[in-house]
Amino acid sequence: MDERSSKLILVPILAVLFVMIGYQYICPAGSNSCHFKSGERFRGVSLLSSAYQDGDDFYRDPDLDDDGPQKLPSKFNFTERDLDRHVEFNIKGDDVIVFLHIQKTGGTTFGRHLVRNIRLEQPCDCKAGQKKCICHRPGKEESWLFSRFSTGWTCGLHADWTELTNCVPVVMDKKEAQRNKR
Repeated sequence: MDERSSKLILVPILAVLFVMIGYQYICPAGSNSCHFKSGERFRGVSLLSSAYQDGDDFYRDPDLDDDGPQKLPSKFNFTERDLDRHVEFNIKGDDVIVFLHIQKTGGTTFGRHLVRNIRLEQPCDCKAGQKKCICHRPGKEESWLFSRFSTGWTCGLHADWTELTNCVPVVMDKKEAQRNKR
């Protein structure tokens, strides 16, 4: 084979591969977002996957009734029950919110909102130019929030779950012991 004929064969093969890869990117297997004709849905058949069955709804919460309006499938695998949880938090009691900061997830912004923008009976006291705020319970000298904006990096820079689990009780006990000495 000469060089010209090999290029003639290579160009259509590369074009077909490009179209196949592009199609799988735009219409991934298992999605029902691609339509060929009006009313006909793509069944999700590809070289790498089995056929998508209409009964396989990975985003459906089996505990919810089908009586409500049709919802778009979520990008995340959270059920309605996961997202609609009610947690009791007693700011006047002994409850403490421990904020686990995860890098590059908007945690800094959320942490600032916790100390600056929440409407409370006794809001956090944030001084200009200081990163730490004082977040006391109403009528008490103890903190209801354990975060970098209320206590600083007491458990280390970007402490993970394990470090916080071991560190927070020790730090809170030390603060309580200091209060009791006064």
